[in-house]
Amino acid sequence: MTSFARPPDARLPDVRSQTREQLVALFTEWQQPTYRVDQLLHWLYATRATAWEKMSNLSRPLREKLAATFTLALPELVRKQGSHDTTQKFLWRLFDGQLIETVLIPANPALYGEASDRHTLCVSTQVGCAYGCQFCASGLDGFKRNLTPDEIIGQVLAVERWHQEQSVPAHVADPAPSEPPPAPKPAPASSKPRLINNLVIMGMGEPLANYDHLLIALRILNAPWGGGIGARKITISTSGLAPKIRQLAEEPLQFRLAISLHGATDAVRSKIMPINRKYPLAELTSACEYHVVRKGKMLTLEYILISGINDSLDQTSPLARLARRLHAKVNLIPYNTVEGLPWGRPTDEVCERFLQAVLKEEITATLRREKGHDIDAACGQLRLKTERELAHTPGS
Repeated sequence: MTSFARPPDARLPDVRSQTREQLVALFTEWQQPTYRVDQLLHWLYATRATAWEKMSNLSRPLREKLAATFTLALPELVRKQGSHDTTQKFLWRLFDGQLIETVLIPANPALYGEASDRHTLCVSTQVGCAYGCQFCASGLDGFKRNLTPDEIIGQVLAVERWHQEQSVPAHVADPAPSEPPPAPKPAPASSKPRLINNLVIMGMGEPLANYDHLLIALRILNAPWGGGIGARKITISTSGLAPKIRQLAEEPLQFRLAISLHGATDAVRSKIMPINRKYPLAELTSACEYHVVRKGKMLTLEYILISGINDSLDQTSPLARLARRLHAKVNLIPYNTVEGLPWGRPTDEVCERFLQAVLKEEITATLRREKGHDIDAACGQLRLKTERELAHTPGS
């Protein structure tokens, strides 16, 4: 059984941090047949159970043993905001009271190369962030801790469970399955298509700074017995941790990679992204080239357009040169303004001119017609707003 670094008040690991292989080894030690593992996995990832007693086809002694060994919980929904375009933002409370955000983006022209996204989920990997991007709300209250694998996985399952509860009466939300066949046959990940079929790992925090926990979570979300989400449907974003990009290139699974670039020159990028001082563009580009060669996959350059900072047309040629060198596409994103930060959103006309200038360089580029601008959709905004409200609430 694998344990993870948790705050001192955490007593047990969560069962969703365990791989099937680890559970098989544990059940073998407990003298339980392998098909019981598959029943458990079905409860965890298809039914999204949150209580051991719901697992009616597992014996009471086995459920008691599981309860004594693992926790079983999904994050608690604190607040949800939905925009007119049906983007949904969720604020979750973790077991230790920390708050994180997840954003559900419904059917949309694909952001990362597929014909159509049905439901894309933007997932957080840390509470806060230590990398200090000047335009971002995630790190305004500092870095608190990494999320554990189950807390990353839990965002996907909790959103799907929320969606299920919108259309299924509470008394049938956790139907008891029929008794299993005698053969130890793995249960399918889900009898119905999952709500979430695309993941972008670019919520709160720097994903590659939580590399080990992230990769465990993504392997479970990818596994047919777990989330069943294809690796090519999972995009990992990084602000530029060059050594970790190289490490990711050695992973066997074909995750997609997006670089939070936001500046096509060192002068611009260093002004708004402190990480560029440690890993300037030359080093970042070298790591990205290595990733492209090893994976053979096109990567994405994320470029948030910030008024007066990086939206002038003199940035388009160096951006195009970098994209051409990396065989990358460019995703332009108008800035979501953040209360307390001085940065502004360019006008639609400025954004469109920037896009057309990049396209003239014969680079694949898109301008995201931003969803969620009216729901504090920039990373960390809703968390920060809620924490400040709670801090000024008597008795909180």
